[in-house]
Amino acid sequence: MDPATIIGVGAALVAIFGSVVMEGGDPMAIFIPAPMVLVFVGTFGAACAGAMFDDVKALPKQLIRAFTAKPSTPGDSVDVIVALAGRARREGLLSLEGEIAAVENPFLKRALEMAVDGTDADELGEILGAEIDAKRAGDGAAAKLFHDMGGFSPTIGIIGTVLGLVHVLGDLSDPSTLGSKIASAFVATLWGVLSANVFFFPLANRLKRVGEAECEEMELALEGVIAIQAGSNPRLIAQKLQSMLPNFVPPEKDAA
Repeated sequence: MDPATIIGVGAALVAIFGSVVMEGGDPMAIFIPAPMVLVFVGTFGAACAGAMFDDVKALPKQLIRAFTAKPSTPGDSVDVIVALAGRARREGLLSLEGEIAAVENPFLKRALEMAVDGTDADELGEILGAEIDAKRAGDGAAAKLFHDMGGFSPTIGIIGTVLGLVHVLGDLSDPSTLGSKIASAFVATLWGVLSANVFFFPLANRLKRVGEAECEEMELALEGVIAIQAGSNPRLIAQKLQSMLPNFVPPEKDAA
């Protein structure tokens, strides 16, 4: 599990509530049920209205994925592909049939099975390329839903504040309570802005980044299997795949 999201959200909350304490305020004063229900439930409803039901059903799973997704390590796939390429070059493509079961990456395993079964390279690229595109679209839909919630929540918070002020102005019989009532009304705006910038937008960015990394690893695996099918030199395959890694630094040529 990559702890970046947990650390980031935790640090933001500590900063927010820590500043309240440093100013001499009571952090529990902003935990008022009515504005919190309005902001979170209202935001969820507004986002659902602009999404597909399948996207909404996947929301809990995507929320868990945002916090628990394991960092992609495409470098490990490069080592596996290069080793398989060496054996295929020595003993033929069919010799990989016994090695496929030991491959942990499910996409790479599926690509190798198709290659060993004799699937044409163009068809292999087309089929698995479409799978990558479908995954990228699905990840984009999940990120968009959280991004939409981040866009709606501040406005929902303002609605809550306006409703609170309407209630306050409708009952001015006790001026001594006006301060606390107005303060409570602004809690809805606080939760709207806080939830957007601490939860919804960061989670949308996290899902987008995780999805991109996973798709990049799938593309690398696909390129590797197609190269194995073509009988390419394992050393050249390694160079090609390493050049696709995010932090690849090309080796410097020796001076003449």
